[in-house]
Amino acid sequence: MGRPFSEHVAGEVWRREAEDWIGGQLERAGRTVTGVITQPRIRPWSTQLLVPTGAGTLWFKANCASMAFEPLLHSELARIVPDFVDAPFAIDADRGWIVTADRGTTLGDSHEPTGDDWRLLLAEAARMQRVVAAHRDELIATGLPDCSPPSVPERFDRIVDMFAGLPSDHPSFVSPDLERELRAKRDAIADAAALLSESSLPATLQHGDLHPWNVFAPAEAGLRIFDFGDGQWSHAVEVLSVPYGWIAARTDLAWSDLIGAYADEWGLDKADLDDQWHASALTQPVNRALTWWACLADATAAEWTEWGDAPLYHLKRVLEP
Repeated sequence: MGRPFSEHVAGEVWRREAEDWIGGQLERAGRTVTGVITQPRIRPWSTQLLVPTGAGTLWFKANCASMAFEPLLHSELARIVPDFVDAPFAIDADRGWIVTADRGTTLGDSHEPTGDDWRLLLAEAARMQRVVAAHRDELIATGLPDCSPPSVPERFDRIVDMFAGLPSDHPSFVSPDLERELRAKRDAIADAAALLSESSLPATLQHGDLHPWNVFAPAEAGLRIFDFGDGQWSHAVEVLSVPYGWIAARTDLAWSDLIGAYADEWGLDKADLDDQWHASALTQPVNRALTWWACLADATAAEWTEWGDAPLYHLKRVLEP
């Protein structure tokens, strides 16, 4: 096993390599660093460096191995859907490094997101998905995980097998009783995957963590979406899972009042969307469990203690009504 990601990116050798690469990219663009480069956050899956320059602040991001596809994915999306994704300043696809321009305050940080904000976000996500759906091969070639509906039942089997084989003190251990409960849902998961495979909505890019804190709303353009490290190629409607979680926690907003913005962009009636939305409640948790498991592969023991129950938490969501 290699050195944990968070320890690696906290080291002096890595920091020098990253800053040297950043400096080279700036030099080619005729820019210079004008202050101290800071590292505001380190997580098991990524870290960021904040780079002050004479022409504005830049953000550098480095990803763990399972999310190293993000820079190339981001670059491809900027080419395919430039109205939704800004082109990166620079990328190193081999090392999973990306530099982007600071676009200011995110939509979520600018104010408490309103119902209109959420409607706009869901509509913009649908618009982007519609265009991207025709570009599967290019996006899969970046390393984006293929989690399309036909692949879900086998993935479910593999994850249950893996978690049941963990030590009993592991935070994502599946006990024999829980294993029986999970395997009893296998037919329902297969049925849901089959429904989504033949549904009116396609497989396309699923952002994976879509919310107002992962979009900018510059005055001169529509929403600009970023942070694609949780992305997957999966059924379109799975993108609604994270927004639903945020909205369900609010007492002043109702999901039923907002979801129509997404349906309208696809030209769906409510019944059709509802069928696919309910089916995705059995596929998205499986795919989300995979994301969490993979991004913790190079975590420290302390990080496994803090976040290690997340893969199991998402897998167990298939048991919810």
